[in-house]
Amino acid sequence: MLEIKVPIGPEEFDDEKQEFIEPETVTLRLEHSLVSLSKWESKWKRAFLSNKKAKTTEEILDYIKCMTLTPNVDPELYSLLTAENYKQIQDYIDDTMTATCFPQDKSGKKSNEVVTSELIYYWMIALNIPFDPCQHWHINRLLTLVQVCNIKNQPPKKSSKRDIMSRNAALNAARRKQLNSRGSPAI
Repeated sequence: MLEIKVPIGPEEFDDEKQEFIEPETVTLRLEHSLVSLSKWESKWKRAFLSNKKAKTTEEILDYIKCMTLTPNVDPELYSLLTAENYKQIQDYIDDTMTATCFPQDKSGKKSNEVVTSELIYYWMIALNIPFDPCQHWHINRLLTLVQVCNIKNQPPKKSSKRDIMSRNAALNAARRKQLNSRGSPAI
């Protein structure tokens, strides 16, 4: 969850004290989650996570509204968001929220699958990931969990003949060294 302070008045200067007076602020609590995605996608009828079409200012502002957890927010407050507020929100959305790293795909191909909130809910069902509390997690953390579950559920890869022969040669060399032998005599 992200908390941002939105200034609701101008910054003023106190001539007597020769210092700036911070404006009054309102705290907004935001959540970039599957629930937020679902709300936004139900209104805009397109995938939020897709980069095929840039989002308009109206769509971005509406997503911030969908992210809002603070109750009874005056709609005018969103027009007071500062550039710093937008930067904080974008940094929060871009944050991986996890220490998990995945190796780069050797093929370099990205999936053409359009990821929507319903698809993510499907993955959660297929992988037995509970909706509560996971649908309220940061979306990047949830997608990482889905990826980890997919990786862990895959059958182990078969070794190539070259890998098997290499491993066997290393085992034989270790055994010969341990037994002080050059191998078995030819018959």
